[in-house]
Amino acid sequence: MIKYEVLSQLLLALPFAAAFFLYMWAVASSNATYRKWSLYRTSSWTLGILCAISSVAGPLAARAHMDFTAHMTGHLLLGMLAPLLMALGAPLTLLLRTLPVHAARKVSKLLKGRFVRFISSPVTASVLNVGGLWILYTTSLYGMMHHSFFVHVAVHIHVFLAGYLFTVSMISIDPSPHQKTFTHRASVLVLALAAHGILSKYVYAHPPMHVSAEGAQQGAMLMYYGGDLIDLCLIVLLCYEWFKRVQKVSLI
Repeated sequence: MIKYEVLSQLLLALPFAAAFFLYMWAVASSNATYRKWSLYRTSSWTLGILCAISSVAGPLAARAHMDFTAHMTGHLLLGMLAPLLMALGAPLTLLLRTLPVHAARKVSKLLKGRFVRFISSPVTASVLNVGGLWILYTTSLYGMMHHSFFVHVAVHIHVFLAGYLFTVSMISIDPSPHQKTFTHRASVLVLALAAHGILSKYVYAHPPMHVSAEGAQQGAMLMYYGGDLIDLCLIVLLCYEWFKRVQKVSLI
């Protein structure tokens, strides 16, 4: 059991470590050709990587197997805070700036493809993100992830990817494959936040498999209030983006 736990931690942490070093290499490469890359972007990416790694490897990840509050802390870090911070790092913009022109054009073409446009739309991203959490906490999947190596890894991968897709579908830090209006994104965001809040209340009253009532209540409260705090940051960024666009139009 311990062997599989260590293996899962390594398997989940290594991609984030690789993403960090690739980002730093891209920053150095970009700085050699263009003006200096924003320290704010680099810091955001670094903090996001640290949040992600701390949620899948180390003491918190080990405790999450037996402590629902620790599990929920990891969920907030991996599925909400890390995606937000990493999105603020603008990795796609950095990638396009670093790649040769012909390679950058291929990446841009890929981003405009039908599949990417579909999964990165606010509605699809919200269903994958919040819908996935409903399945996790209202079915036997939560219990399975603590007894199956593959389910454990798959759930964590989904939580991060769905959280990242949801974040970038709401705020346009990087070039976006879709051009959804502020009203559309804001409406979907409100519905997604409501579904997330309702789920936290459901978990409070109906503990997941193998979770005590007290543990479920503590974890649900963390999910509700901690999630609201991160969501507030997302709302501020979305409104700030809208304000900049309105201000730009008014100056024309």
